[in-house]
Parts: sequence; C-alpha cells; structure tokens
Amino acid sequence: VQLQASGGGLVQAGGSLRVSCAASGRTLSNYVMGWFRQAPGKEREFVAAICRVGVRTSYADSVAGRFTISRDNAKNTVYLQMNNLKPEDTSIYYCAAKEDSDTSTYYRSDTDYVYWGQGTLVTVSS
Repeated sequence: VQLQASGGGLVQAGGSLRVSCAASGRTLSNYVMGWFRQAPGKEREFVAAICRVGVRTSYADSVAGRFTISRDNAKNTVYLQMNNLKPEDTSIYYCAAKEDSDTSTYYRSDTDYVYWGQGTLVTVSS
C-alpha cells in the first residue's frame, strides 16, 4: 500500500488543522493505521492509532483530548483532526499502516508498522 499524507501547514497556537493520509494500491480497511510525528532533533513519537474498523483508538498523553484520529475506509483515507494546537506540536507528521487480520487491534509502537507515508509538516506559531 502507498500512503500520501497532506494537509500540513502553518497555524497559530490555539488553532486547528486536519491532516489526511490517502492510501492507494490496496484496500485501507485491511490495515491498522497510525500517526507519528518527528520534530527537528528529536526521535519519532507516537501520536494516535486506530483499528481497522475505527471503533478503537489510542492517543499519546500529550495530544489526548485535543487530537482525534478517524478513518473513512470507503475513501481509503485516515484523518488526524488537531485542535488547540501548541507550539510543541510543531513536527513532521507521518501516517503508517500495518495489515492485520484482527479488526479491533491497534499499535502504538512505530516498529509494528510496515508502510509509511512521506510526512506533512505542521508548524504552530506562538
């Protein structure tokens, strides 16, 4: 599966942004999806994950209550709605996918994911 992230940009602190991850080549409903981010000079970190059918999600503590991951399998797209953005959210955001037979599982570790998008830059100004 090929993943294409989009929707990044510059936003002021307190603002909102939605990034998208479009999949091609395979049916997205077969994949667990995750969002990760990496800021300059820092390691890549988990942001959010969603199971194949979208009923179970998981968030990093730093974004819980502000970010929402969702998916539209009919459109082969996963979204990350980011509200109340903070300067420390500034990063390149990557989507990732892992094919899985379990419809209700998700993964928080980047080593569990096999396919990665190219990333989209989100910059939050103070």
